[in-house]
Parts: sequence; structure tokens; C-alpha cells
Amino acid sequence: MEISKKKIAMLGAEFLGTGLLTLAVISIKTSGVGYSFFVALGAGLSYAVLTFVLGSDSGAHLNPALTIGLWTTRKVKSAAAVLYIVVQLLGGWAAYGLYVYLVKTHLQNTGGANSVRVMVAEGLGTAVFVFGWAAAAAKKYDGVLLGATVGASLALGVLVAAIASNGLINPALAIGTHAWDVFGSSGWGNYVLGPVVGGIVGVNLYNYVFSPMATKLSTKKK
Repeated sequence: MEISKKKIAMLGAEFLGTGLLTLAVISIKTSGVGYSFFVALGAGLSYAVLTFVLGSDSGAHLNPALTIGLWTTRKVKSAAAVLYIVVQLLGGWAAYGLYVYLVKTHLQNTGGANSVRVMVAEGLGTAVFVFGWAAAAAKKYDGVLLGATVGASLALGVLVAAIASNGLINPALAIGTHAWDVFGSSGWGNYVLGPVVGGIVGVNLYNYVFSPMATKLSTKKK
């Protein structure tokens, strides 16, 4: 099967974007200002820039939870969703590998035992982020406005989740910050299942309740 240049660019954008976002968050978390506010601000600004730069290539999901949420509303085809998720996770993993190489030290596992409280916090934060992303997409924002909207949505989602968790709201970012690992038993419920459920809820909530199309259908029924 021939792979077009466009498809390579799409997957490359998701891999590179997720990796850079992960590196930015790792840098902030391991610095002397690793408080939730600064993590949210840094993640939001990074995501805004990456969306502005890479959005035209792949849509700049950079988050498996967002991709899965969009897949449930048929905004992303199954094959594309699987490939996106794979390269996003690889991007987060590669970012961690690069961090270890640069600083010659490993991050401690921060996932902890699976907790409903942490899972709900991650899910709620993810829902906030993907709700804002879905709104920006439905209203066809582009350029600076798109970047600002999705970046602010991510920052708000991180702040909400950070009330009771590490405030990651992204399984690929979580694997890069060592909150969970594929072959481990800790953290997957908190930082994988939580965000995925939140992503599904957030996208569907906007799509079927708040989107312009949903509003028009509701008005017609009355």
C-alpha cells in the first residue's frame, strides 16, 4: 500500500507535536516552578503554538483521548484513529527517552494505585479540554483564534484535573511523564481510562447538545 506524503505529514505532525508537548510539560514539572498553574500555562501555550504550526497537517490532536472522542462521533476514521493513537503514544515515549538522555536521570513513577477520585479528576479535566476543542472545530476557528481557544481549553482542563491528580489529561503525555507504562500495573486507570472516558463525554456532549447543528435540530422540533 502506497503511503502518500500527506499521510506521512499527518502522522509526523502527531508524533512530533505530542513529543514536543510532552517535553515542555516535563521541563516545567521538573523545574522549580512545577506548580499546577505554571504547568497549565506552559501546556496551554505549547499546545496553542503547536496547533497553529501543525494544525493544517493533522488537526493537532496530540492526545489519544481527543482522538478517541472524535472517533466516537465519526469525525475520525477507524484506521486513522488507530494510527494517530500509536504515533501519539510513541511521541510521548520518545520525549521521555530524550529527557533521560539529556539529563541522565529517570523520572519516578507518579501514577500511583488506581483511584476513582483521581480518575474522575482526569476525566473531568479532559472533558473540559475536548469540549473547547470541539467548539473551536465546529465554529471553524483558524489561525491565532484556533490556537488561543484550544490552548486556553487545555490550560483550564489541566487546572481542573490538578485539583486531585497530576493534571495530565492525556495518556500520551502521561506515558512521557512516567505516570503509567504499557507493561506496568499502576496509573493506567487514572491516566488512561479517566482521560479516555472524559474525551468521549466532552466531544459527545458538545456535538449532540451545544453544537450549532444540535441547536438547529432542537429548535426545529419545537
